[in-house]
Amino acid sequence: MSEQLELFPEYTPPKPRIVPRSEHPISRKMISREALKVLYRLRDAGHLAYLVGGSVRDLLLGLTPKDFDVGTDARPEEIKGLFRASRIIGRRFRLVHVYFRGGKFVEVVTFRGPETEEEEEEVYGTPAEDAFRRDLTINALFYNIADFTLIDYVGGLEDLRQGIIRVIGDPHLRFIRDPVRMLRALRHAARAGFTIEPLTWRGILTHREKIRLASPYRLRDEWLKDVTGGWSAPWLDLMLKSGLFREVFPSYHQALLEFPQLKNFLSRLLQKADRLLRQGNLSAAGALTLFLYPYVLSGHGLELPRQPRRATREVERRLLEILGSYKFCKELFAETLTLLSALLYYRYFVLRGKTPPQKLRRKSYFLELQGLAEAIFSEERELFKLEARPRRKRRRRG
Repeated sequence: MSEQLELFPEYTPPKPRIVPRSEHPISRKMISREALKVLYRLRDAGHLAYLVGGSVRDLLLGLTPKDFDVGTDARPEEIKGLFRASRIIGRRFRLVHVYFRGGKFVEVVTFRGPETEEEEEEVYGTPAEDAFRRDLTINALFYNIADFTLIDYVGGLEDLRQGIIRVIGDPHLRFIRDPVRMLRALRHAARAGFTIEPLTWRGILTHREKIRLASPYRLRDEWLKDVTGGWSAPWLDLMLKSGLFREVFPSYHQALLEFPQLKNFLSRLLQKADRLLRQGNLSAAGALTLFLYPYVLSGHGLELPRQPRRATREVERRLLEILGSYKFCKELFAETLTLLSALLYYRYFVLRGKTPPQKLRRKSYFLELQGLAEAIFSEERELFKLEARPRRKRRRRG
């Protein structure tokens, strides 16, 4: 018996709620030229062609989607045959990337069938079956290019209207099947300021330990989106309340227990990070630096390192403690290591009332470093009552 039937014991192909163009705000002007080209070519070839997933959700929320994904009843080989600049990717379930100028691409996926216990083969299905496979109701909405209607099989439009995050089907079964869905529920609650409905929240509290079963690479990709997305402060609050922070960052959680003041410090740093990210004034490495700085600082017992020139070695050790299992790309790890090491070095001089050495000020990253230092040190002084130490005058010999 398929999981679809287990999740929905009285499952029958549902009749969707169809919203005509006159009753929803999505216009073709809001959709990228590349996505429209893909949608129209599929439609003209006689296939169903829907805008799917997060792009529909974001358009209804008045946000600009990061990308536009397309769902269709065409098989991967048929899709590839319609687009010369395309490639089939994936092993367990194949999809197609259609490429355009400027490095742009549109992801096209064939509607999937019901989930099964062993998904070693591709299982294609109907739009309804595809909708019920998705994680959250608000992520299972379709926009039909043929008549510009919205199609809703799972009540996502009403949840979107009420600001509710709800897992499709039984939360317990869905979280057991894929624990990463718990992180996605928290993300969309934090990002949109929505409320997680009680059954979904209870499922998260019950199954939070199962997040350890997920691939470290998937976990890394998920939480990195939250740290660098512009909603990290409310995300942190939900991660702590749900207990998922302890499961995903056990050493960081232990540091927060040992130094309770770090929790408020971290929250305030992430509020600043979110503001800077929304303004476009913070890099991914900068956001990661603000997230990790309290943890790195806790390695020194909240005191200054005695030998700041060795900060890089100490910071690398602390980063590997928390990030080692997640296999970060070398470039992002190196940029974050550089900024964190420089911050500790910079901090050493600032809190002693000294001017940072000229060689540090000549670094290409010094302007970003100054911005991070300004965000961090003002909060650090207030929370930990740190004051710059006056410089001691050297006695002249003789």
